[in-house]
Amino acid sequence: MLENIKLLREKNNISQQKLGEIVGVSQQSINKYENHNVEPDINTLKRLADYFNTSIDFIVGYTNIERKLEKITPTDLNDTELRHIENFRHLSAKQQKSIDFIIENYIAL
Repeated sequence: MLENIKLLREKNNISQQKLGEIVGVSQQSINKYENHNVEPDINTLKRLADYFNTSIDFIVGYTNIERKLEKITPTDLNDTELRHIENFRHLSAKQQKSIDFIIENYIAL
C-alpha cells in the first residue's frame, strides 16, 4: 500500500479516475495502489513522481521529503563549495533562511 499516492492525490484535489488517466492506468489500479498492497511498475512510479513533482522514494515511503530530490554531483563543486553545502544542510530551517538573507544582501552590494 502506497499511502503517499493517496496523500498527494488528495492534496492536489484529483480523483483516482483522473490520476489514472494522467499516468495511463485504470481507476481500479490507483485504488489498489492506495489500499490493497499492489505496487505499480517502475514506469508508472516514474509518471506518478513526475506528475506530482516528487521522488519515487517519497511515493513508496522511503523518505518523508516530498519535494523532488535534485542531483548534486561533487565534481560540479569545488571543495569549499561542497563543504558549505554540507554544513548548510545541518542547519535548521530558520538558520538556513538567515544564511540565504545574508547571501542575498552580499550579492545586492
